[in-house]
Amino acid sequence: MAQRSKPPFRADHVGSLLRPRELLTARDEDKAGRLPAAELRRIEDDSVRRVVKMQEDLGLQGVTDGEYRRASWHMDFLYQVGGVTKVQDNLTVKFHNEKGDIEFTPAALRITGKLRLEKPIFGEDFRFLKSVATAVPKLTIPSPSMMHYRGGRAAIDATIYPDLEPFWDDLGRVYADEIEALGKLGCTYLQLDDTSLAYLNDPAQRRHVATLGGDAEHQHLTYIRLINQALAKRPPGMTVCTHMCRGNFRSSWVASGGYDHVAEALFGQLGVDGFFLEYDDARSGGFEPLRFVPKGKLVVLGLVTTKKGVLEKKDDLKRRIEGAAKYVPLDQLCLSPQCGFSSTVEGNALTMEEQAAKLRLVVETAREVWG
Repeated sequence: MAQRSKPPFRADHVGSLLRPRELLTARDEDKAGRLPAAELRRIEDDSVRRVVKMQEDLGLQGVTDGEYRRASWHMDFLYQVGGVTKVQDNLTVKFHNEKGDIEFTPAALRITGKLRLEKPIFGEDFRFLKSVATAVPKLTIPSPSMMHYRGGRAAIDATIYPDLEPFWDDLGRVYADEIEALGKLGCTYLQLDDTSLAYLNDPAQRRHVATLGGDAEHQHLTYIRLINQALAKRPPGMTVCTHMCRGNFRSSWVASGGYDHVAEALFGQLGVDGFFLEYDDARSGGFEPLRFVPKGKLVVLGLVTTKKGVLEKKDDLKRRIEGAAKYVPLDQLCLSPQCGFSSTVEGNALTMEEQAAKLRLVVETAREVWG
């Protein structure tokens, strides 16, 4: 069975990578007002060049800029949509790990104007990535559902959107325009990162959605329809995948639960080409929901954890791939880490060397399984 020449690739990864010390220091200096913007950009550029070379040297066919120009995997994008205002609310997100809990109070957003795309978001960042990559450059952006999930109806000014249908229409249009613009810049591999479609499998998260006034049992259907609207202007030749995880902050997570609640609608109705699915431990449930994946769709199994440095055994990964292949043909499967290594600037609790070992393991295992 052959390797793939188009994305998603047999050996792939989600996108964010640990930031080098020089870049972290530069960001601190920039925040303190001690570093000129041009110097920060130069350091970012140099860091991106190095991380692209690292990915290519490991044998990855698709590469990202590591999300090195962002502090957060999603908020840096969402704040650039016209009509969005950054706010500091009192919402505390509780992340879990094997040692206990971490409470995180991030900046949030409010919809204070009609949503609009003022310029291609991350357009210049993608141009630079494309200019330094030999492999296929992949851009990662948050799914449109992330504009809504955390705050729900309460985060949308009722004088701007008294009814939610125009909000969904405008949000879908913003994303459709963004995807069209990225296509014109030469983007052929786009990933929509989405925690909501994984979170909604957790009964505790559905209860939380209900407290925000949402239709917890059916909200995934609204999001699937929204994402499909966002794909309306996808250019020919652009591969679009979605990535779903249950939270990733300093090696901690938010939600648990298999994909059962969303699987039939997700796999059957969402118009993407592939699904990056978190499957690194028992929190993700079994492979049974993969029986709903239709012919022609790719599933990228996130079997390698990014949350700790201990390296998985290759034979264990092969056995798990065989297990997934009972529900979806092996030719429709690929392999990756379960999430990014640094969804926020802080990064997960592992070293650069351990990160490289994880990515190398993915590449080597994929070669042995798919040839």
